[in-house]
Amino acid sequence: MNYWLIKSEPGTYSWDDLERDKKTLWDGVRNFQARNNMKAMKVGDLCLYYHSVNEKQVIGVAKVVKEFYPDPTAKEGDWVVVDVAPEQKLNKPVTLAQVKAEERLSDMVLVRNSRLSVQPVKKEEFDMIIAMGQ
Repeated sequence: MNYWLIKSEPGTYSWDDLERDKKTLWDGVRNFQARNNMKAMKVGDLCLYYHSVNEKQVIGVAKVVKEFYPDPTAKEGDWVVVDVAPEQKLNKPVTLAQVKAEERLSDMVLVRNSRLSVQPVKKEEFDMIIAMGQ
């Protein structure tokens, strides 16, 4: 199993939207590195669900339920989507400030390349963020 972090602006598609819909396709990614990360996702992989922009916090955990396929919103190019479903909401959100303050998370992609919308997460980082959110 692999671990990821996926970002969404809460005003565009929030955790509450995912819980309401029970599943969604993760579309609109237009960054090659993020796209390649999505191509590496496998069914059962877990994703930290991150509210970006003004919230900047991990809010829950989603699970990949369908591997990559062509993005139906793409007018051109080799863009893809995956389907994700809610797994669990954290008891308390874990903010970007908390992640940056934790020395053991200093190498996390979220800290080093915070703009990347789909990024890999090491199991140790994933476990630590889950613990911080309990």
